Amino acid sequence: RSGRSASLRARMEERLLGARFRYLNQQLYTGNSRDAARLFRADPAAFHLYHRGFERQVRRWPERPVQRIVRYLRRRPASLVVADFGCGDCTLAANVRNRVHCFDLVPLSPRVTVCDMAKVPLAAESVDVAVFCLALMGTNLQEILGEANRVLKLGGTLMVAEVASRFEDTRAFLKAMMQLGFRTVSKDLSSSYFYLLEFAKTGPARPGPAPGLRLRPCLYKRR
Repeated sequence: RSGRSASLRARMEERLLGARFRYLNQQLYTGNSRDAARLFRADPAAFHLYHRGFERQVRRWPERPVQRIVRYLRRRPASLVVADFGCGDCTLAANVRNRVHCFDLVPLSPRVTVCDMAKVPLAAESVDVAVFCLALMGTNLQEILGEANRVLKLGGTLMVAEVASRFEDTRAFLKAMMQLGFRTVSKDLSSSYFYLLEFAKTGPARPGPAPGLRLRPCLYKRR
């Protein structure tokens, strides 16, 4: 009997965790990066819960996008300096020889610098590669990607891996990226789970709105 009540309790906890994860997820995608930084500063435990829920979702995928980015960096010189925006548990930094600046809202690892992704503590034009691996959240995407442009050297690389279903108009998105000072180098849209986009910085972002820079919120359904 105690076995049955334990499994019932585990199922209830799982459901509660799922509900909390979906709520946090919605907050992240429907507010801006400053709101997200405030939310997790007030409740760091919520970020750990969010990360656990996120890991559970991605574990079902046939391939993890971070592994693709690891392979990409291993083919490039180890001297390149990398900025990982929304680094989570620093998987990228742990698997490459490059110097990696790890930024996120909560330190899941001692390597993490806690900050708002639209305002990272790096000098202008100080990194060779900027990475957003399933981390383009918040309603102020233009500001966040503008920050990536600021810290990247001219000709530097921007790698974006994002959930495939979030792109409502990939062509419009790529066009908006041009306005933000990025040229598309390659795009892999072959997976139904995530798209992998590689850009090169051509210059500073042009002023004014970039209307095509839209991604759908990634909202998980109840299971």
